[in-house]
Amino acid sequence: MKKLLLLSSVISIALSCGSLQAKVSEAEANKLGTELTPLGGIKAGNADGSIPAWTGGITTPPAGYKVGDFHPDPYPTDKVLFEITSANYKEYADFLSEGQKKLFETYPTTFKMPVYPTRRSASVPQFVYDETKKNATSAELVEGGNGVKNAAIGIPFPIPQNGYEAIWNHILRYRGDSIHRFGGQAAPTASGDYNVIGFDELLLVKYSAKDATREKLQEENIILKFMQQITSPARLAGTALLVHETMDQVKEPRKAWTYNTGQRRVRLAPNIAYDAPGTAADGLRTTDDFDMFNGAPDRYNWELKGRKEMYVAYNDYKLHSNMVKYADILKPGHINPDLTRYEKHRVWVVEANLKPEFRHVYQRRVFFIDEDSWQIQVADIYDNRNELYRVSIAHGVNYYEVPTQWSTLEVIHDLNSRRYLALGLDNEETMYEFGVALDDGEFTPQALRREGKR
Repeated sequence: MKKLLLLSSVISIALSCGSLQAKVSEAEANKLGTELTPLGGIKAGNADGSIPAWTGGITTPPAGYKVGDFHPDPYPTDKVLFEITSANYKEYADFLSEGQKKLFETYPTTFKMPVYPTRRSASVPQFVYDETKKNATSAELVEGGNGVKNAAIGIPFPIPQNGYEAIWNHILRYRGDSIHRFGGQAAPTASGDYNVIGFDELLLVKYSAKDATREKLQEENIILKFMQQITSPARLAGTALLVHETMDQVKEPRKAWTYNTGQRRVRLAPNIAYDAPGTAADGLRTTDDFDMFNGAPDRYNWELKGRKEMYVAYNDYKLHSNMVKYADILKPGHINPDLTRYEKHRVWVVEANLKPEFRHVYQRRVFFIDEDSWQIQVADIYDNRNELYRVSIAHGVNYYEVPTQWSTLEVIHDLNSRRYLALGLDNEETMYEFGVALDDGEFTPQALRREGKR
């Protein structure tokens, strides 16, 4: 891994977190909001000015925006600085992942990265910043890194000391506390043919609730509750999934249930985890690929490699627009690059290597995590021969009514089949509803049965 920035002395690289002390000193925590951003990024720009200083991100929506609208581009006058293509990508190799380079080699005549000025737009509400600073001196990993305690609402480890802490920062990053979203996914064939699988999803994030406390979270042991129902095509409509994600997965692992329209029954689904195939994904993703990575980290050793400057998909408002149709996005081999926007940002580099005693279709995974939001931007995924297998890219925007930085579309490229899965298509749907009224009663097996029968 070239040109990784040096980490501060508080960061140690480790394959096992059993003996590491997660909490940092008050003096270190006081760097948050001064030399570091409130979430732990480097506040200053880089040496050549291609990455500017973080000045707070987007704190107010553009003029004319109202809740429920698709999000207009807050940077409409920005122009493409240059394009990275198969002809010149080696000139930018130090700022690309191995997976990104492989995409230029796999699709030499069509794949490209339009590079725009860097806009450090990521932001969250002030109370999340406040709780993040508290977490810095209180949060701890549970045994083996398979859970977190003494943390609430904010990033648990804004000054991470190992890879386990960094991946938990992604898992627990702020995305609001109750979300209703419509959307779907498509897996185009090599020729470009596709069908859209429609989803209706509810997300209740207990960890992020304004009234969440460290004590209550530890007692209830629930991070979030997730309900997903397939709405189309007709042959799959009504199939539903319910997940209760736990905070201490040593104490209690994830619980999941499924409703199958053919059987008209709710069943416990302990296999909805790890490398089980993703819902209706044509075999192009695993369960733990969803949201770039989710679930228990226990099958891997996690190593924090440092920070890196990198070209990543960011502020992809053109790709997010309701003026764009799915047919405009979904092209043979990869999504339409003319709708994408890449910027240079600093990312944390985290490598996960499969433990010898476990099995998974992925032997190794390298995650590149945005320092300003803890959103995984890119994942390079290797098979059991340690060869590049898949490359995942998160195309993000700031949902500025919350605010939160989150992906608008995740694209998982399968290099062997030369196909991809586009997950989160919403251009032809109703915009996400943040702050929707949800309660625990809507996330029970009984509620799953009711939803599936509709």
